[in-house]
Amino acid sequence: MYVRHLSLVDFRSWPTAEWPLTPGANVLIGRNGAGKTNLVEALGYLATLSSHRVASDAPLIARGAERGIIRAAVVSAGRELMLEVEITAGRANRARINRAPVTRARDILGVLRTVLFAPEDLALVRGDPSERRKFLDDVLIMRTPRLAGVKSDYDRVLKQRSALLKSAGPRRRTPGADLSTLDVWDEHLAAAGAALLLARLDLVAEINPHVVAAYADIAPASAAIDLVYRSSLGDALPAAGRTESDLRAALLEEMTKLRQQELERGVCLVGPHRDDLELRLGEGPAKGYASHGESWSLALALKLGAFSLLRSDGVDPVLVLDDVFAELDTSRRDRLTELVADADQVLITAAVLGDVPPALAGSRHLVIDGRIEAVA
Repeated sequence: MYVRHLSLVDFRSWPTAEWPLTPGANVLIGRNGAGKTNLVEALGYLATLSSHRVASDAPLIARGAERGIIRAAVVSAGRELMLEVEITAGRANRARINRAPVTRARDILGVLRTVLFAPEDLALVRGDPSERRKFLDDVLIMRTPRLAGVKSDYDRVLKQRSALLKSAGPRRRTPGADLSTLDVWDEHLAAAGAALLLARLDLVAEINPHVVAAYADIAPASAAIDLVYRSSLGDALPAAGRTESDLRAALLEEMTKLRQQELERGVCLVGPHRDDLELRLGEGPAKGYASHGESWSLALALKLGAFSLLRSDGVDPVLVLDDVFAELDTSRRDRLTELVADADQVLITAAVLGDVPPALAGSRHLVIDGRIEAVA
């Protein structure tokens, strides 16, 4: 899989942009603030309908513009498809495939697969659980696009159930609040939560060996790593061989146990939204104990593990390395180059060409004064 061309209109700092791309390595050179990351962010958005930099869509639209547009020609298995997403603040996004509108923007998910590694990914190791949950969900949805609907349903039910808990709590009780509907929301939350939880558990089991192998390649002298999914169910999480039905029953039982606490606190205490992916380094957690170099290596291993897993499905995702080589020492830089050199397409951003290993120099473009210019 590769992207042949990227076009932007009023996206971030770009009133317009045209970036022709080729299979193999593509390098984008420009000073900090020139807009390089905005270009690769746009590709990541087409793949996941979310940004790796901000939680909402509003900052993606150029100041003063009503909407931002991303278009990309994607080639996979010898077939080219034109993807387009129109981002409008405060309204549902609109999407097209080959100029034809699709019913929902999420219907384009799965057409383009990308794995993006950027300095912000250090938060996968040092940041909140939400960073790691998003990582898992992005990979899940790229592999199985229908799970975008499951995730959307779960988030919608969670919002409704949380609002009811807040209105019905002892300090916030709304006159006439009907708690009888809470059982209905419990059922809906458990159903969507069980589907999402099972998918995450299966994903962690599949991706773990890929991440472990990538880390051993990048940091061979370091202690071994491991990934452990920590569910809000704790010891109540059914053992191996569990089904979606088992998880649904366990979630419902735990909600019943914690009902009073939830009412008192006005929050949902059970479900995938409270889970975490624990990253283990040696005998303990990586968070708070891993060195800067180990944290970088672990974050990179997570992304390379995702790349390897997606590749095992039969189609190489587009690999994006956003301003990362300057952060790596020589040995890690060399190992990364070896691991990605045979990818269908690698997009690399850097402040100076000297930061990019010669083996990945490939097709080169310069970003300067709001323009993208080819470099001979």
